[in-house]
Amino acid sequence: MALQSINPADGSLIREYAETTDSDVAAALAAGAKAFESWRRTSFEVRAAALRRAGGLLRERRDALARLMALEMGKPVTQGLAEADKCAGACDFYAERAERLLAAEPAPTEASASYVAFEPIGVVLAVMPWNFPLWQVFRFAAPALMAGNVGLLKHASNVTGCALAIEEILHAAGVPRAVFRTLVVPSSRVAGLIEAPEVAAVTITGSTPAGRAVAARAGASLKKSVLELGGSDAYVVLEDADVDAAAEICAASRLINGGQSCIAAKRFVVVEPVRERFEAKLVERMQARRMGDPLDAATAVGPQARRDLRDELHRQVQASLEKGARARLGCAVPDGPGAFYPPSVLTGVTPGMPAFDEELFGPVAAVIAAQDEKAAIGLANHTVFGLGAAVFTADRARGERIARYELEAGSCFVNAFVRSDPRLPFGGIKQSGYGRELGAFGIREFVNVKTVYVA
Repeated sequence: MALQSINPADGSLIREYAETTDSDVAAALAAGAKAFESWRRTSFEVRAAALRRAGGLLRERRDALARLMALEMGKPVTQGLAEADKCAGACDFYAERAERLLAAEPAPTEASASYVAFEPIGVVLAVMPWNFPLWQVFRFAAPALMAGNVGLLKHASNVTGCALAIEEILHAAGVPRAVFRTLVVPSSRVAGLIEAPEVAAVTITGSTPAGRAVAARAGASLKKSVLELGGSDAYVVLEDADVDAAAEICAASRLINGGQSCIAAKRFVVVEPVRERFEAKLVERMQARRMGDPLDAATAVGPQARRDLRDELHRQVQASLEKGARARLGCAVPDGPGAFYPPSVLTGVTPGMPAFDEELFGPVAAVIAAQDEKAAIGLANHTVFGLGAAVFTADRARGERIARYELEAGSCFVNAFVRSDPRLPFGGIKQSGYGRELGAFGIREFVNVKTVYVA
């Protein structure tokens, strides 16, 4: 069976890829398990040199990689260039810091020596999504490989070209072929991969239902899992906020990657004194973003990654309108080919509407009115998700208090939009998953935290 890559801008077939056979998967698993025994004993210096070379190749090939992402999933080329650069930065970050982050920690006892060591655990299976085809992979691969683990990638079928490009970059950089492999397989084969005895752990970025399925299978096999799942991030705009700045930041966050980001702003909870002004400014900022060909450098919003995803987004919008929301901008499927959906703003959104209760994975902003700070925080937290959140206020101490103690999410920002960063841990709570990627916590997810005691 072949996996197809379809251009979402016009619906044309880019390429078909032959599925990895059962025998080739078995060979990759066996080779990975064998390679782990030598890779785990490779010095940090050698691993770091390979990661640095990978970072250099990402920078050298950024134009081609950005074009490939634009063709396969519709990401505007300017955003693709930034994504390639961000991946290179992650390679540099872990190449420089991995040895220090995984250094043994003294744990004094009555023993002559006692400490905690961090040892790699083996083959880590990564089930990755299409929305950030490079970044999602490198934020797993850079720390996992630097820790001494082996990586197996099962990427989303529609970005198989990106998956193979990543594999080629890592191999060209000096990562042994068996230490990182891409398996071209459909989602139906993930369960078997998790159960394979050679696989020690699994990480997934994807929807909550997909995360549940992976967690259940990993749990049944008693294997460690990290889940980075969906989100319905709430941005709280208070009465003392700089409304112009808040609207600009909120629009940028809602429209990054065509709104197809787990941590893109989705719900905007605005207190009444500034709600009308914020709505007007948000519409203005959203309307100013140009939608079009992702290969055009002037394009800010490309197509949705697939037509079925675009159609599901529109169904959620229509259901919200039927329940009383109002369309202030967009909210209609444009004529013509491709999977395009325009920047859109819904107002009058309340609990019980899809725009409030569900994740809208596209360029649709939902504005929710709140009477005051307490009500706004309650509405922001009234969700099954808990990936990211933000608050806008002129009072820094107030904002930090809300971010630290009031908002329920894995990442909370003040006067800025939520984003991932190699220097900071990233992950969620509630149905947004568990475990952390990036930072010191990320590199320690797939290690054996080993107690060493010498009498």
